Amino acid sequence: MTAERTVVHVMRHGEVHNPDKILYGRLPDYHLSERGRAQAQAVADWLAARDITYVVASPLERAQETAAPIGARHGLPVHTDDELIESTNVFQGQRVSPGDGALRDPRNWWHLRNPRQPSWGEPYTEIAARMKRALLRARAAGAGHEAVCVSHQLPVETLRRAMTDRPLHHFPTRRMCNLASVTSFYFHDESCVGWGYAELAGQ
Repeated sequence: MTAERTVVHVMRHGEVHNPDKILYGRLPDYHLSERGRAQAQAVADWLAARDITYVVASPLERAQETAAPIGARHGLPVHTDDELIESTNVFQGQRVSPGDGALRDPRNWWHLRNPRQPSWGEPYTEIAARMKRALLRARAAGAGHEAVCVSHQLPVETLRRAMTDRPLHHFPTRRMCNLASVTSFYFHDESCVGWGYAELAGQ
């Protein structure tokens, strides 16, 4: 019997309007910038010829806005999956650029004590578990076709590492998950048989 083939594209949202350059995390009212909207549209245009039958996104505005043009191109609603949400982080709402803001304050250094967990936010193991659940729900919803999930940088990176049996801990600067990038997982029935990565909107 031929295996049922399904593809789940897991996309990072587009660029966000963030003039204060803070770590916005799960804060509300952070929307796509003009460039971010163009990135979302570019990916939607690229996926227009694909067999997309299910679109789902994190509840945060930037993810919903990234998914909207994809749903529109296929005449599909954008569903919401709370487990695709951004990771928690104690530095949410603060500036965290190297040499700037919260990371310069010695009182915050305690939060950096264990980068393998990580000690400053949601544990990698928990991120991986919830993202796997969301991935498998999308696979089931799009079975025999293709599905799109829109999430956030750290959750997508952690999911890819979990699905490819790589260590979950990593340096943030080494993530393969640029803005509006798409990480695709290929399934035969319920087994993941491969994956790919593309930056369809450019950078």
